[in-house]
Amino acid sequence: MAERSTAAVDVADNSGDKPLTAKADQSTADGVAQNPERDTESDQAQGSGGIEETEKASPPELHSGHKLARRYRLEECVTRLDGFSSWRAVDEKLRRAVGVHILPADHARARSVLAAARSSALLGDPRFVQVLDAVEENDLVYVVHEWLPDATELTTLLAPGPLEVHEAYQMVSQIASAMAAAHREGLAHLRLNPNAVLRTSSGQWRIRGLAVNAALRGISSDTPQRTDTEAIGALLYAALTQRWPYESDAYGLSGLPKGVGLIAPDQVRAGVHRGLSELAMRALANDGATASRHEAACTTPEELVKAIGEMPRIRPPEPTFTAPPEYQQTTYQQGTYGRPSAHPGATQPVSSPPPPLQSRTGKALKWAVSALLIAALGLGSWQLADALMDQGNKSEDTKQTQTTDGNDKTGDKIKPATPITIQGAKEYVASGDAQAPGDVDKTYDEDSTTYWRTKRYNSGPKLAPYKPGVGIVYDLGSAKKISAASIGLRYAGDHTTINLYATDSLTPSTGVDGMTEIGTATTSGSSLTVKATKSLKTQYVLLWITDVPLATSDGYSGSGYKQAITDVKFTG
Repeated sequence: MAERSTAAVDVADNSGDKPLTAKADQSTADGVAQNPERDTESDQAQGSGGIEETEKASPPELHSGHKLARRYRLEECVTRLDGFSSWRAVDEKLRRAVGVHILPADHARARSVLAAARSSALLGDPRFVQVLDAVEENDLVYVVHEWLPDATELTTLLAPGPLEVHEAYQMVSQIASAMAAAHREGLAHLRLNPNAVLRTSSGQWRIRGLAVNAALRGISSDTPQRTDTEAIGALLYAALTQRWPYESDAYGLSGLPKGVGLIAPDQVRAGVHRGLSELAMRALANDGATASRHEAACTTPEELVKAIGEMPRIRPPEPTFTAPPEYQQTTYQQGTYGRPSAHPGATQPVSSPPPPLQSRTGKALKWAVSALLIAALGLGSWQLADALMDQGNKSEDTKQTQTTDGNDKTGDKIKPATPITIQGAKEYVASGDAQAPGDVDKTYDEDSTTYWRTKRYNSGPKLAPYKPGVGIVYDLGSAKKISAASIGLRYAGDHTTINLYATDSLTPSTGVDGMTEIGTATTSGSSLTVKATKSLKTQYVLLWITDVPLATSDGYSGSGYKQAITDVKFTG
């Protein structure tokens, strides 16, 4: 790396004092301005504070499988914006997932990005997602950073509701401390939003994109410490209320009602911790007004850390234990279990068996019982034989009836379902980029551990209007009648919708609207059966996905709305 440079903060011309969290970045992507397949950190930016006016550089022609430095193999493009692109990649040397930002070497912000990446790498603070490499070669500038497959973005954590009080306290404490350390080294973030904050599986909070995210987008600020402090206040506000503290909606959160101004979190949602509510207002209200509170506003991360330290410590909730069920006495073991034990040394009385029937009355009674048993056995045997003979006569009558009555409907046999062998397949792209064209054969390879996976999307379950759908066309070899399709899915959740269409080739000549629908089904589980509603024959079948569930991160894929198909089987 290079010597530390404070240019990582001022990566573009300084302009404006507006808070960077106030509204969304107005940058648009190159031809995919509303592309939900971008990395979540490229969603709505944190404001208008200094977007540099530059010429749009043409992004390099890159594709999945391309290698950088004969080491970093590009896997999935997650961002394409303003002349640069971001990818999930694999470091083949160390066999681990990494993230890569790529832009042309002649891009107007290439120098600033390199300076920001090298300065961030020198910080070496484990609370930040680490920059691993920053290189210029072959007319490209690329920055390699950590990829945390076990981490979840704050955006995803807030989707079901606000954070628990102790969790919100831990988040603001760790984020504020990390940013205070960064500012002591002359580094600012300037794009600190819910997409840039991650929680690992161990409960630690980490920040990604320190200095680099702002440099990629040409964002700067005359007051970087105040900007980052306000961003931390917005994060805490969102964690407490599940609302964005401005009028515009952002990051999957609803904004505040228009015209009412900034409302304290404890006035937005009942039960909000009063101390954390005041802390959020002190960080957000940087003009000195704290919404009827008398505490001074916090204008730097260092002041925010001090204010958190002065608060009473918020303890984690007590673990809840389920009471064990009450003991129920069982009669399984008979004997002395459950009876009062005798005192040591006490002699237990020995019970003798009852005397046998030795008298004349006893002998007579035994003979009478024996006679009754013999009679009962004889009667039972006679009834059993009679029943068997009657059943045999009925079976013969039934056989005779079935033989002579040729028009009896019960004699018809139901034809069993016949499996159809898939001869080939090809991904169908209605608009935009393909999903994973090289993996379509994994959906019918008889191996449930392999799969074809869609890209992850920031909103759902319905893919529209970003994409009308994604899918695969299967070749059955010849025209066959389809009765049903059994589909294995990798992700369960609310919800997956799949349609089957009959089409004319592996590369259909018409859109989905011009195809004939075979059937449709929706599920929240990990398997789906689509039954045909029409009787028709076709050689080519389109499996068309229009809705996908929200799934957590796994392997090299981050959390978001996505689905993967493991097995597809057709029956006729």
